[in-house]
Amino acid sequence: MPDGQESIGLFKKYLTGNNIFRNREVLRHSYRPQILPHRRPQIDQVAAILAPSLKNETPSNILIYGKTGTGKTAVVRYVGTELENASSHMGTLCKVVHINCESIDTQYRVLAQISKGLSDDDEIASDRARSVIPMTGWPTDQVYQELKNQLEATGGVLVIVLDEIDKLVKKSGDETLYNLTRINTDLKASKVSMIGISNDLSFKDFLDPRVLSSLSEEELVFPPYNAPQLCDILQQRADIAFNDNVLEDGVIPLCAALAAQEHGDARRALDLLRVSGEIADREENTRVSEKHVKKAQAKIESDSMVECIATLPTQSKVVLYSMLLLDQMDQNIFTSGEVGRIYKEIAPAMDLDVLTNRRITDLISELNMLGVINTRVVSRGRYGRTKEMWFDSNTNKIWDVIRSDPRLSAHGLDKMDIAWVKALFR
Repeated sequence: MPDGQESIGLFKKYLTGNNIFRNREVLRHSYRPQILPHRRPQIDQVAAILAPSLKNETPSNILIYGKTGTGKTAVVRYVGTELENASSHMGTLCKVVHINCESIDTQYRVLAQISKGLSDDDEIASDRARSVIPMTGWPTDQVYQELKNQLEATGGVLVIVLDEIDKLVKKSGDETLYNLTRINTDLKASKVSMIGISNDLSFKDFLDPRVLSSLSEEELVFPPYNAPQLCDILQQRADIAFNDNVLEDGVIPLCAALAAQEHGDARRALDLLRVSGEIADREENTRVSEKHVKKAQAKIESDSMVECIATLPTQSKVVLYSMLLLDQMDQNIFTSGEVGRIYKEIAPAMDLDVLTNRRITDLISELNMLGVINTRVVSRGRYGRTKEMWFDSNTNKIWDVIRSDPRLSAHGLDKMDIAWVKALFR
């Protein structure tokens, strides 16, 4: 085992002589700037809707839409922080609980997380108001009742932010929203408002009309940033993130232009700028140039998704392969039943155990979570519900990864063609 000095020596050359960054964390998505360029109208709109809570009145529920990287979460977090600060100065009680529904995606976990968010604030959480809800184990009705008790003990106005609300609806349906939009009818000393944030306008199709009318009292759409606006955002961050005079003049405009082509995604622009700096730093250059931006673009596009697919278990690859065959048939949207039908022909050919329909559905959900496919649950009336899925982008790279798997090619699965798939559905 190397001693401490030898361990330090391994990293020493990367820790000294940093000519590029002053504070690279400023370029991360998690950084919260004090000023949000080009989002003042949206900040004012959200603030105007939430302002009644400072008078202990119930603000309208809000649905906020916009593509990834258009500042939705940043604006809501900024206004939420300002609301809590204003309430403390005015002697009123306003609390904002922010929940990411990508990871907290069941009714139980959402309710428990709201309870935990209330308890985390020592200033407002009296002993009566502190959460006693475990993260698992209680009946949902009991969790809901305990949360109402906690809200009554706390008092004031609670704003619940459900970020990526579409993930919650697609995973668990709209029962959570149904209960939360009606919680005020059961409260006397406390009031609740909700803000839903989504990249997906179509998720409303999955909502009961009563839930939709309650939830979308106010709707805001965040437009994508254009290239000049992205330049301003990047310049604001760059002034803090980089040492003086390390960025060549064309770097920020190029990052902004490339991101503007990707629907005005500020996250994409920040990633390009940060990775450009990291490449220059590792190459021991003293300045970041446009060639580093081009390298950063290639690095980012060499795609974490491709690496992710390459490391999938064999069963997941076979399920994905079944989808690719359907897609090759120009069937842009396909059901879990159709995928299962092809999978059950392929698995025995590979000497694999044939998975149950439930397990196939679980693997489909995992592929959706990884961003490889998109899914939605649709009602078929008295025939129940089924899961529809589709690929959001060109499948050529996915084909290449799947076909390079030695186990699949060893069984000749790459030779299965459209005619073979059509024969299954005759």
